Amino acid sequence: MMQFYKKRDFGALISDTFNFVKLYGKNYFKNYFVINGLLLILMAVLVFFGFKNFFSLIFEGIGGNSASIGRYFLENIMQIIFTFLFIFLVFIMISVVNYSYPVLYLKRLTETGNKNIAVDEIMSDVKKNIGKIFKLFLGFVFIVFPLYLAVYGLSYTVTYRIQGLSFLLLIFLTPVMTNVVNFLIYDYFNRGKGFFSSLSYAIRSQFSYQQYNQKSPFWKYWGTTVILYILQQVVVYAFVFILVFIIILSLGLSLNMSSAETFYITLVFGAMAYPLIIIISLIMSNFISLCSGFMYYDSRTDLHREMDLTEIDSIGRDEV
Repeated sequence: MMQFYKKRDFGALISDTFNFVKLYGKNYFKNYFVINGLLLILMAVLVFFGFKNFFSLIFEGIGGNSASIGRYFLENIMQIIFTFLFIFLVFIMISVVNYSYPVLYLKRLTETGNKNIAVDEIMSDVKKNIGKIFKLFLGFVFIVFPLYLAVYGLSYTVTYRIQGLSFLLLIFLTPVMTNVVNFLIYDYFNRGKGFFSSLSYAIRSQFSYQQYNQKSPFWKYWGTTVILYILQQVVVYAFVFILVFIIILSLGLSLNMSSAETFYITLVFGAMAYPLIIIISLIMSNFISLCSGFMYYDSRTDLHREMDLTEIDSIGRDEV
């Protein structure tokens, strides 16, 4: 079994993430798809039907009928607002469940050492923590998401006059905000403290260890998340490339089709691609969430000492 609560350097954070997938990945992802599968399908269906008309209007605008876009928005403004709001809330709910799963899985694994965790055990943990998950959902909607907007908005306001700086600041801030959110979830479920206490720890632990006067882990955490984000984007863009190739191939094999039929095929592929990209991004985000778990265990220096003492006691008992 892997040792979870220990100090890790930059390389160990990445290598242990992939070692975890190698050792526990089969059981982890089997449970993941059983628990999150229906939610991911729901997300895909909502996005497909919610944006189907929107994609249709975009293609019409490209074809020169731009007036229909403005007319559609004016006539259906309330429907559009409620559709976007509903999809946003569902997306937040799915994100909370999606990001809570690796936390609960690792928590059970570190507590029991069981390599073959059953779906029923994870579902039992979910039911046991349903109140905390709901509070986390509210915290994301009313605190974390507005905090995201405030940080990015303020950063853009300060740097918008300097060309290119806003983009660089976005690249810098995104891994930091991702780590803060993941640390918040890990601490919230592992220590049993309140939302704000865990949020405070999540922010502070990015810059310093809680017990020892050691070098700041900021760049170690930031760089690890950047590497995994690059991996995630490579996989997503590879999927997009394959999908675009299929669309081009389909259109090339249907030269005798009318423009309306060609338009419909392009529309369907476009409407399908967007939710699939979201689903793949959510699945790939597991690597970032798992790595954030190892970062969190790295930050818990109080438990490092407890683990060391436990190992010393165990050695002493064996010698006796």
